[in-house]
Amino acid sequence: MAGKKTEHWLSIVGIGEDGFEGLTAEALAHIEAAEVLVGGERHLAKLDDDGRERLSWGSPLEKTVQTLLARRDRRVCILASGDPLCYGIANRIVREIGSDGVVVVPHHSAFTLASARLGWDRARVETLTLHGRPLERLVPHIQPAARLLILSAGGATPGEVAGLLRQRGYGESRLVVFEHMGGPKERRREGLARTWRARRVAELNTIAVECRSGPGAMIEPRTPGLPDSAYEHDGLLTKREVRAATLAALMPIPGQLLWDVGAGSGAIAIEWMRTNPNNRAIAIESHADRLASIEKNSRNLGVPDLQIVAGKAPEVLAGLAKPDAVFIGGGATHKGLFQTCWRALPMGGRLVANVVSLEGEQALMAWRQRRGGDLVRLSIERAEPMGRMAAWRPFRPIIQYSAVKS
Repeated sequence: MAGKKTEHWLSIVGIGEDGFEGLTAEALAHIEAAEVLVGGERHLAKLDDDGRERLSWGSPLEKTVQTLLARRDRRVCILASGDPLCYGIANRIVREIGSDGVVVVPHHSAFTLASARLGWDRARVETLTLHGRPLERLVPHIQPAARLLILSAGGATPGEVAGLLRQRGYGESRLVVFEHMGGPKERRREGLARTWRARRVAELNTIAVECRSGPGAMIEPRTPGLPDSAYEHDGLLTKREVRAATLAALMPIPGQLLWDVGAGSGAIAIEWMRTNPNNRAIAIESHADRLASIEKNSRNLGVPDLQIVAGKAPEVLAGLAKPDAVFIGGGATHKGLFQTCWRALPMGGRLVANVVSLEGEQALMAWRQRRGGDLVRLSIERAEPMGRMAAWRPFRPIIQYSAVKS
């Protein structure tokens, strides 16, 4: 049975570098039917002045959104670049006002065009944007043999990407930069990261990278359990093997939020975020030196969006966004901490805590008696040199508690 068609008041039309000549009949019909036209100066300037109301994007964007909502009784058309739902304005608009009454007519995305130019299997390519985002976001994607398509922040971005690749031991990686793709001014430049030093390209560009690792390249997979040497820390670091077991217990799910309470070096929060680019985390720590290490580690390991909160739990937890999972790595004996974290979790949320002290173990056992859950004792020994031979060096056992709220 056919569903009832929703009458739309807002259309969002994607436009390529070929301008209005490249639009479909459907896209042109939405533009012609609009009573209000919205967009950047570049797109609005291409329209004839026919007396219709025109709105340019304001700052902050919420101000323009409110202006649009005040015109819901009229037909409004937003002119956007490429595919408006691919790192575009349509995502923000739909998030702010909902999808009811909104229709999106996309043009080719830069990713689609670049894949076609290169003959790359679009399903096997990783895509991301550096427009308005830190360069460090690229770090988790730099892997041997990876193929990347990157929306650039500007003309200097390809050089910055090449520099990061060289820094991480991927100087032999091939870069292809497409300028003004899909239009009459399209141009293609390519070369190796190690020789790309001083080149500057057009502000509007898309970058393709074919990662090739060299000797000594940084190999940092997104699976939990990075080498301990990947972190700056003051000695209080969850060891690699324990980190892997802890992330397994936390069960990272794409798009979910983690509280890392007593974050130390930030390792748990960082590896939670690295498992999926949509994961979010808040690292809570009271020591100033460790806060600085968390910030440095988050950038070095490619999750610069990690939220860092200074203060002591549980007091500092008030007002934070509600988590889907909580890890307690420090402060397990603090009064009210478990109760506060448990209350903040939704049904199906996970609580995991690691302790090494007898007092911490007692706190875990007391909480387990109240709420159930699992206790695991993790013992690790590593083979290390002992003179001309080797011997096992044991680390302090870790008591790990885990539970799912039901």
